[in-house]
Amino acid sequence: MESTARTERAISLIKGMTDLPTIPAVATRVLSLLDQPEVDIDEIADLILTDQVMAARVLKIVNSPLYRPSQPITSLKGALIYLGLRHIREFILTCAFIQSFEGKDGVLGVKPFWEHSFGVGIVARIIARKAGYRDTEKAYIGGIIHDIGEVFLSYYFREEFQRLVDRMKEHPHLLVEAELEEFGTTHCEIGLCMAREWNFPDDYCEVISCHHTPLQATNDPRLVAIVNLADLFCTVRRLDYGGKEWVRFSLAEEPAWEMVQGEGAGLGDFDVERFCYELDDQVEEIRELVQNIFKDR
Repeated sequence: MESTARTERAISLIKGMTDLPTIPAVATRVLSLLDQPEVDIDEIADLILTDQVMAARVLKIVNSPLYRPSQPITSLKGALIYLGLRHIREFILTCAFIQSFEGKDGVLGVKPFWEHSFGVGIVARIIARKAGYRDTEKAYIGGIIHDIGEVFLSYYFREEFQRLVDRMKEHPHLLVEAELEEFGTTHCEIGLCMAREWNFPDDYCEVISCHHTPLQATNDPRLVAIVNLADLFCTVRRLDYGGKEWVRFSLAEEPAWEMVQGEGAGLGDFDVERFCYELDDQVEEIRELVQNIFKDR
């Protein structure tokens, strides 16, 4: 799953940082409630309301074009009922990640980062649904968190990361390759170390670690493959940190494409070109959502 040398280098870069992002306590408590057999929406709403920033973001996201309520939802309880228990978890995790990285603007910029993260999450959910992968919520969350290591490198090593970005403009290649040259590790290993600090489940750790190398996945290879493909689709549709990534791909030649084919997969008549055009409509909705979330910044 991981290169020992790269991981050791990642650990050495993270060691000693005193202001690493942490998951808000309210989010942890909400997720714990959601794991209980009998869940009380009122109790969840009351808990979220103790964190006004998180409550406001839940309302912003649920009222965005991506979720299209028939009329504006003005109460947190109304938002939770509209979402249903299945989707509350993904919302709380999304808001928790946004809050965790508050003020960590680096070379990439907070808006491009979240445009890409939301994009990969949403596209991963679509691909999971089309591929017959049952836990579409898990695919969404995997997409949201896959690049958390980028925040670390972009924020804590601005000078080095800027040098990397400038070099890529002159000699286009994959960001992950440029990171390895500059740092001796990549955002995949950095993100893995952060995920372990946060006690993420193994499947999510694997998504973070292997989303560029899906063949190395062993826990849930289809999940990693889904996020890998979503990442590629978002990159070619310009949800890619403002064009800093350079990539071309042929779907049939991608290992992840074969990996997502499984029992229940409805991908036999998958039209790649049509799918890319369909994503264009969602790209603008994703950008509008991120603009709304961070409009006061």
